[in-house]
Amino acid sequence: MSDFDVFVADCPARTTLSLVADTWSVVVVFALGSGPQRHSDLLAKIGGISKKMLTQTLRKLERNALVQRRRLATAPPGVEYRLTSLGNSLLGPVSVLARWAEDHAAELAGPDDAG
Repeated sequence: MSDFDVFVADCPARTTLSLVADTWSVVVVFALGSGPQRHSDLLAKIGGISKKMLTQTLRKLERNALVQRRRLATAPPGVEYRLTSLGNSLLGPVSVLARWAEDHAAELAGPDDAG
């Protein structure tokens, strides 16, 4: 059992949960689960995300050792992003959460609750 408790206000586990539980982090990690991708490929794959938000999300995930940025020796120069081993360990829970959201989207977005 862990020494950390997400119910404690200043617990590092809560900070970690906050990092990985926002919508864009979940979607980006899920997208990178299929393998390394360039920024432009992620932008095309993830509907509704702006360039700025994608860049911010990738930088945050990189700072926290979940994503690795690699320079490509191409002309023009490019970069690709891939999950680290820590990021790959997050892919399982994120995939389950993403699939659950897809499976239950209709129920949660159904008729209003006036009943």
